[in-house]
Amino acid sequence: MIPILVFIFVLNDFALLALATILLSKWRIFAVRPRYWLTNIRANAIDILFGVAMLVFMLQTDTTAWLLLWVVVYEAWIIFIKPGSSTWLISLQAGLGQLAALMALFTFYGDKPLYWLVLGSWFICYIAARHYLSGFDEGRVGLIAACWGYFGGALTWVLGHWLLFYAEVAQIILIISAIGYGLAALYYFHDRDRLSSLLQRQFIFIMAVIVAVVFLLSDWTIKQT
Repeated sequence: MIPILVFIFVLNDFALLALATILLSKWRIFAVRPRYWLTNIRANAIDILFGVAMLVFMLQTDTTAWLLLWVVVYEAWIIFIKPGSSTWLISLQAGLGQLAALMALFTFYGDKPLYWLVLGSWFICYIAARHYLSGFDEGRVGLIAACWGYFGGALTWVLGHWLLFYAEVAQIILIISAIGYGLAALYYFHDRDRLSSLLQRQFIFIMAVIVAVVFLLSDWTIKQT
């Protein structure tokens, strides 16, 4: 019912009620002793980010057909993707959550001061990395997530001065996604003891090619206003 309620509120210009619906749906986070609240917030953060991203996409949509499409995407997330607890589904949750949240950030705050984009990118990348690593037996989750969050924030600070868009996707998102998904795949295969030298070179080559293509096709004469 959550995506449907969000759809109804957006259709009637009640954006704050739609946001409240998404946040109140996570009331179970606080239905335990306070010492578990932080753990529950971390576990549910990627779901909250995805839900808020869907709300942003709906608010930026002019036609009912596109609104319904985002409702279907949100329903698929809640019914099929979010409940999963396998390593593969946790990885999918982290990847989709990071992509959707970054797209919503640059769609909604693309014309705002750069520090908002830097903080937002850092936070989203940090949350996505923590969620991804929760599917593995990793003892340095906080450190690795902090490094990825710093990378996302630093890259946004540098490239934010040339904020370019390909259709509705910011250049920064393409680079972060290419590098992030590549590193996630390398980590996965390394954790499963299946990371050969050939496979490692292939992933690095693919990441390098994607980043190079994005840079070469960018018009660096366009500056952020």
